[in-house]
Amino acid sequence: MRLARIERIRTLDAAVVKAARRVRVLRSLQWPEEAERQFLASVRAGRPASPGVVLRPPDRLPKEEDLASLASQIDDADPIQRWLGTTLDDIRRTIAMLQSIGTKAFTEWSLELYGRPEDIAHPGAPSALASARHFLRVTQRLQVEPGASNLTDEQAAAWMREQVERYFPSDPPRVELEPNLASRASAGSTRIRLRQGANFSVVQLRQLLHHEALVHVATRRNGKGQPVLTALGLSLPRTTATQEGLASLAELVSDTMDLGRLRRIALRVVAIHDALEGASFMDCWEYFRESGASEEEAFHSAHRVFRGGDGAPGGGVFAKDTVYVGGLMRVQGFCLAAIRDGRKDLPLRLFTGRLTTGDVLDLQEAFEDGTIEPPRVAPDWVRALDCLAAFLTVGGLVTRIDLDAVTLDHFSRR
Repeated sequence: MRLARIERIRTLDAAVVKAARRVRVLRSLQWPEEAERQFLASVRAGRPASPGVVLRPPDRLPKEEDLASLASQIDDADPIQRWLGTTLDDIRRTIAMLQSIGTKAFTEWSLELYGRPEDIAHPGAPSALASARHFLRVTQRLQVEPGASNLTDEQAAAWMREQVERYFPSDPPRVELEPNLASRASAGSTRIRLRQGANFSVVQLRQLLHHEALVHVATRRNGKGQPVLTALGLSLPRTTATQEGLASLAELVSDTMDLGRLRRIALRVVAIHDALEGASFMDCWEYFRESGASEEEAFHSAHRVFRGGDGAPGGGVFAKDTVYVGGLMRVQGFCLAAIRDGRKDLPLRLFTGRLTTGDVLDLQEAFEDGTIEPPRVAPDWVRALDCLAAFLTVGGLVTRIDLDAVTLDHFSRR
């Protein structure tokens, strides 16, 4: 009976993975390379104008009737098949978002998939927007000179290749330079892409190592390498909050998140909120500039907000960057609750593949009976739970300190 069930799951798993193969969110939302050049030229000519990028839905997306037929074959009474059904539903909704590129519906689909800035991660936690504003308010008073970005893209790529060969000795991911990346880096299971033409600091490279390689590459490979449930390696919107929350936590635990990075992710949450309230691409670009970004970095940050392709007020807003802060809150709360309740196995299981915090609980039986194997690659910090618990506990206390009530004169009297 168990063997027949496993074979049934394998068949459905393969079909779900096949259905997701052509559903590529970030690639579908990539702006043409000339958009940045034209925009910056208009700024420097004194006539700044919104890029006005026009994107179209990708070709050859899976057909709804085929996905509906697959969904009808899934038995929701089986926890693993139910998870496959949830994954398939996420594929269907992601396709609907991609089909709406260039329309007002894109923003609404984006919000449904990634959430709103005002959403709370879990009971007892602030919203992503409230957290972002708190980070910005506190860091505004902390003036620290960032490290120099004095490494070229080629030097950065060489450093990253050396590091990934150390952590993935048998099959290191390729490190490639790619123009027009919205972020400084992006990672899949087989390659890490760095933005061509960008300069990097040592701290930024260490951030990317812990964020991209030791979280995103690791979870993607751990999932794809599963003997039964390879759909755990799929990169889909429903797992993005947990993925980016893990990656942001990795930066904090490894001492590689600097103030500039923290402010950037917080600024993006506020910018998404403003865009939903009617701010245009130009409004957001100016907001990033006023917050200290260069013309180029302000463009890339505003681009991330309007990746749907329309810089007009309310058009093409892409909500993904909300999850960097909201996901961090969710993962922190999940890990502390797991350790408190004696479930010390749960944080490590987040690295088994591309999972949500809820998936780790819902698939408990599959973990226990070996259907899902433990992660092959995971960073040291998630295995040292006593240290992780201390870090998260103190971090929660520190965020309650009111810097406006603290002066150095106070300490001189003690």
